[in-house]
Amino acid sequence: MPRVKVTATDLPGLLVIEPRVFRDERGWFYESYHAPRYEAHGVPAAFLQDNHSLSSRGTLRGLHYQFPRLQGKLVQVTRGEVWDVAVDIRRGSPTFGRWFGVVLSDENRLQVWVPPGYAHGFLVLSDEAEFVYKCTEVYHPEDDRGILWNDPELAIPWPAAAPTLSEKDWRHPALAEAELPPFDSSS
Repeated sequence: MPRVKVTATDLPGLLVIEPRVFRDERGWFYESYHAPRYEAHGVPAAFLQDNHSLSSRGTLRGLHYQFPRLQGKLVQVTRGEVWDVAVDIRRGSPTFGRWFGVVLSDENRLQVWVPPGYAHGFLVLSDEAEFVYKCTEVYHPEDDRGILWNDPELAIPWPAAAPTLSEKDWRHPALAEAELPPFDSSS
């Protein structure tokens, strides 16, 4: 059995990764990242920054991206449960404006590879959740961008009627008004 199962989604480059978890009477062990194995599936080996957040139930973080210095993210939950969403925001892409959502938790150990050119966000479903992600580019405050979480054009069915957001996340523009990366058909 392979140490990691990778499933392609309907959105180009966006992957769901399921590491193999080894369990016994002592507990469990899994490889949360293995550069050669992940790279063989299209996840780059060069990550420049790791981030770790703690959020309470009903917190929605997103939909975030960087532009013009794009950032890919390998995301996972180490404690709790979230509904994770990625949106293709590459202008001209055949899947522009389409989104993918999946539950990530400390139980299922799923990971998502969110390629550069996608916006990303998550909603906490458990009392608390610790969210960990590796980034292909360091954070540049001047490149910090976002899409309004409840943009009617996206019609994302977030599983919370009134989530808690930062003031910044409330002010993001709709997809139609956002500064977005172009689609590069060669990548």
